[in-house]
Amino acid sequence: MACTCSHEPAPQKPNSHFRTALWIALLINITMFVVELIGGAYAHSSSLWADSLDFFGDAVNYGISLAVLGASLYWRATVALLKGLTMALFGFVVMGKVAYAYMKGIPPEAITMGIIGVLALIANVISALVLYAFRDGDSNMKSVWLCSRNDAIGNIAVILAAVGVFGTGSMLPDIIVAVIMATLGLTAGYQVIKSALKERQQTQHVHG
Repeated sequence: MACTCSHEPAPQKPNSHFRTALWIALLINITMFVVELIGGAYAHSSSLWADSLDFFGDAVNYGISLAVLGASLYWRATVALLKGLTMALFGFVVMGKVAYAYMKGIPPEAITMGIIGVLALIANVISALVLYAFRDGDSNMKSVWLCSRNDAIGNIAVILAAVGVFGTGSMLPDIIVAVIMATLGLTAGYQVIKSALKERQQTQHVHG
């Protein structure tokens, strides 16, 4: 729907529930970033290590989202655009990590993968649940919901990969999961970028 009004929508009033949800998600993601970074390096798991980078990226995104609560739609959309580009970039980084892991050829340690994968899944399910109510908001709210949703899906895949590695002794399940995570990052990034560009276009006559 084209915007024909002469002024952009009024700045969004800070939502205390959304702010609280963001703080919870931020703390969870910082904690899991450290856990998966150490565990992924110990287990030689590219999917765990990639997921730790995802936790770190999400923590930064949640922090940015907290900073722009109450800002105008234009600036919220601008931040969402940057987050969408970051999500897509993460997808390409993971693809590169997959190629490196494949060339190195060291199977990951399945037990560590599984334990940390379960912890990460619990953490992301909690994050997704507290952010679920805001999934239909503006591009900024939508982006934080997509981050948590994708992380939860990715963690289920990590657990399945750990089972696969344990049963076969092959690194292939770990590689497959990393590719899935990269694809999720690319598609979610595209959705957020598309939504943010649309919102920026609606207000560009004010900030042009």
